[in-house]
Amino acid sequence: MEDRPLAELFEPATAERWRQAVEAALKGGDFEKRLVSKTADGLRIEPLYAPAEPTTQPVRAPGPWRLAQRIDHPDKEKAAAQALADLEGGADALVLVDAGAPAARGFGLDLTDVDGLDAALKSVMLPLIALRLEAGARGFEAAGLLRQLVERRGDDPAELDVDLGLDPLGVQAATGQAIDGWEAKLAQALTDFSGYRGRVALSDARPYHEAGASEVQELAAALATAVAYLRALEAGGHDLERAREAISVLLVADADEFLTIAKFRAIRRLWARIEEACGLEPKPLRVLAETAWRMMTRRDPFVNILRTAMASASAGLGGADSVTALPYTLALGLPDAFARRVVRNSQIVLVEESNLAKVSDPAAGAGGFEALTAELTEKAWAAFQEIEREGGIAASLASGALAGRIETVRKARERAVATRRQPLTGASEFPFLAEKPVAVLDVTPREAAARADGALPSRRLAEPYEALRDASDAVLAESGKRPAVFLANLGPVAVHNARSTFAANAFAAGGIEALGNDGFSDPDALAEAFKASGARLACLCSSDKFYESDAVPAAKALKAAGCTTLYLAGKPADEAALKQAGIDGFLFAGCDLLALLTEAGERAKG
Repeated sequence: MEDRPLAELFEPATAERWRQAVEAALKGGDFEKRLVSKTADGLRIEPLYAPAEPTTQPVRAPGPWRLAQRIDHPDKEKAAAQALADLEGGADALVLVDAGAPAARGFGLDLTDVDGLDAALKSVMLPLIALRLEAGARGFEAAGLLRQLVERRGDDPAELDVDLGLDPLGVQAATGQAIDGWEAKLAQALTDFSGYRGRVALSDARPYHEAGASEVQELAAALATAVAYLRALEAGGHDLERAREAISVLLVADADEFLTIAKFRAIRRLWARIEEACGLEPKPLRVLAETAWRMMTRRDPFVNILRTAMASASAGLGGADSVTALPYTLALGLPDAFARRVVRNSQIVLVEESNLAKVSDPAAGAGGFEALTAELTEKAWAAFQEIEREGGIAASLASGALAGRIETVRKARERAVATRRQPLTGASEFPFLAEKPVAVLDVTPREAAARADGALPSRRLAEPYEALRDASDAVLAESGKRPAVFLANLGPVAVHNARSTFAANAFAAGGIEALGNDGFSDPDALAEAFKASGARLACLCSSDKFYESDAVPAAKALKAAGCTTLYLAGKPADEAALKQAGIDGFLFAGCDLLALLTEAGERAKG
């Protein structure tokens, strides 16, 4: 018997042998279409990468990332209770949200005086935590209140880890309103907060991400904003060394772990280029993360727990210094203690139990991550230079140039959502019409402030499907029944089941209830069952073979029975004959499902 390592008994694994095995498995299928995907920026995601030499790059300081929680209850006493519960439950950073901030989501505090700020942070020992202010256009005023509070309490500024979150250009992007004289105010804030740890200026990428920006566009906008703040601080009398230490960046983490990790690694490389161009030795940039508002759904919100956990892990693995995860019910209302606990504990598991923060740069040397990080860095640098040629981020926002480029990407993504090439679990895929409401606090959200011309939009991907579900709920509340579609199943269950299941799930995404059955072989029996269902819509479901012989007589029978709109599940070759028989539309993978459901919802109501 041979006494050799097992691996030596097999031929060496090579890329060529792997490709041959893949081609055989595809059986003539297109390799590019099946196994190669592309990002919104056109970057290729290959199915296989060879190991890569680790690229030296700036990383997070040793130790775990900070677990940050939003404090956004409008009642100051309840906000203080939120803060204490979060800190006692494992958080070590707080984000104090003012009601006027673009990312307040209809809630937040009215930070108008130092007494109110003191009340919101009652019993919170500021030297023991990290604090970030999120006050939007009121950022400079809120920073002044914080300084008064520190003086009132007698805390040593050198012991405080504070991010003032001053982001006048982010406010301009989100609201369309420019803040006059922000350059001088920013420089003065740095002077006023000399001696404090933390950062003064925040380059916040959330407005761009919520508007639909790609990863490259988000990185470029964040970098251009940070450079604008660097210039403003230098022009205000601060040396570059001090100025660069006063700036932090906030990027958005979403559920695509590959792109999120690569994006967070890329921003550190990009900032190091800026530092080198300024003649500075690169130092670690403070990189903050918040999970994506864009990916949150109101329907089946429990899926948001998985989305935010994946996003948090990806941001941490990518090197974020602090991660704020949005509670899973935030799109529905002000989250209660349970939702806050869930999102807090998810990060605790990642850091304390899974030990994801033990390695400083776990993606180093992984071929896919190294390639994607390098490509994002180069493309983002080129996009940053384009913004600079337009006069900088403020000028690009004012002219609408950046918004136009983002809109192009957003429309392509909206098309992908409408056709389910980008599926949304619980919204466009696997919807559950009988889901129960989840609990949120009984706090009425504020009306969203009007956005001026030039403001970037803020949209969640699931909103179009949620609007259809809301309309269905309204019909249910008024009539006791949802809009319905009769599944005209042809043949036995084994024949029609695949397409009837597909159709039922597709219609449910628009709030249309599917009325199923075991299938029919007689057109007259099918027509009678349709009449008895009370539905106005029907959808033929069967195999292509059954369609060839049974679809036309079935369609004619259904139309004669009063079917106002008839769909067919599938994409047959001879659509013309089927349309002539009465088929009004075709439901298939890749069709514009959103348009089909919008039409079906209107016709189902009569």
